Amino acid sequence: EVQIVESGGGLVQAGGSLRLSCTTSGVTFDDYAIGWFRQAPGKERKGVSCISSSDGSTYYADSVKGRFTISEDNAKNTVYLQMTSLKPEDTAVYYCAVRDGIWCPLRNPDDFGSWGQGTQVTVSS
Repeated sequence: EVQIVESGGGLVQAGGSLRLSCTTSGVTFDDYAIGWFRQAPGKERKGVSCISSSDGSTYYADSVKGRFTISEDNAKNTVYLQMTSLKPEDTAVYYCAVRDGIWCPLRNPDDFGSWGQGTQVTVSS
């Protein structure tokens, strides 16, 4: 069973930075992708960024390109999301998810089979 634990959320002023962590266990897929999604109140869950284990390819939503960076530390089974130049519209619960396979379908959260409990990010103006 895949287990996912997110951490690193919090309250930050606009223009500030946060680093989210996603630590996984029980991932036995030969190839897998780990994605970050976010959901604001009353809105759909949307893909933010994803990294593919096969070759380390990374993907970003247009809204975060140039501001967010996804990376992984395989020794720690942890994926990070470094968020800079944060804006109030980045406020949301951020979720980490894992899927079997090399692709990163950020537009299709349902393609990810395992999810963490989420971590709140609040950006004040």
